[in-house]
Amino acid sequence: MSSALANGLAGAGGGIIAQVSTYPLQIVNTRQQTERVAKKGRDSRGSALFQILQVVRNEGLLGLYSGLKPSLLGTTVSQGVYYYFYQVFKNKAEAIASANKKKGRGDGSVGVFSWLVVAALAGSLNVLLTNPIWILVTRMQTHTQAERKILEAKRQSLLKEASENHFTAASLEAKLSELDSSKPHPYGTFQAAREIYDESGVIGFWKGVIPALIMVSNPSIQFMIYESLSKQLRTKRAAKKKYVQNITAWEVFVIGAFAKLGATVSTYPLLVVKSRLQAKQEIGGNISLRYSGTADAVIKMICHEGFRSFYQGMRTKIVQSVFAASVLFMVKEELVKLYAVLANRS
Repeated sequence: MSSALANGLAGAGGGIIAQVSTYPLQIVNTRQQTERVAKKGRDSRGSALFQILQVVRNEGLLGLYSGLKPSLLGTTVSQGVYYYFYQVFKNKAEAIASANKKKGRGDGSVGVFSWLVVAALAGSLNVLLTNPIWILVTRMQTHTQAERKILEAKRQSLLKEASENHFTAASLEAKLSELDSSKPHPYGTFQAAREIYDESGVIGFWKGVIPALIMVSNPSIQFMIYESLSKQLRTKRAAKKKYVQNITAWEVFVIGAFAKLGATVSTYPLLVVKSRLQAKQEIGGNISLRYSGTADAVIKMICHEGFRSFYQGMRTKIVQSVFAASVLFMVKEELVKLYAVLANRS
């Protein structure tokens, strides 16, 4: 088995564990990102704790795992693809650096810019191949929220119609009761796929791909920080103990947390725009809440919700993504070490 394949499989395994352990926070964060809130209408209802309690109350504990199956598939494929190509490009970059050293150029180590290029190439391939899976996941995570908004809009429309046409109290109560009884229910992967196809055809499965491709800078920044910190730690350890020693699982966890924190804070607005584009657009029937593309989403978010909308749910995302990345890095590195041990024995 090649090192690239071993890293791909290890990345997929680490990704699954990280995804399952942080999925409820991911559900909450996606709903926070896609919640349309006017500039002066923000309150504590957007907090992670309130959102968790709302999901449990309206959908039960299983609501916190809505869309988990396609999400696990997406994580497995995404992490496998990313780490496979990342290792392929990393090996190439290291070979080029080594060749340059023999020619008297450089010290044989891969520079920061090269790490960015390596991560960007792997990330771009990953986005293009797995975007259809993630748009399904986003739809399933936000379906109940979107349907509730539509029902609320219908309720307001009915009340307005009643005031204009002077409905009897009994007639209005009957209509409201009928409307309130139609509670939204989570839907499956096939239904989500059919809805996306009916809305936009095959191209609909690549909605949000532009901000997603720009978001490639997130793992690029993450891996640049991770590789740089790992290299510094190994260098210091080698200087003190006169030999190179692998960093521990706990050190990988901490380094991975710092790397993800820096990447998340710097690229979060793009993630919000991507989630808005991939979520169901017909929320409340208001044209200001529908986006035809990336530029349209950015302009409408600024005009109707202000710049703060680009950072909705960031605290939740930092907790979820930093912990998930730390677990992923730690598990992935341990699986790679295990593979190396088994390979040596065989």
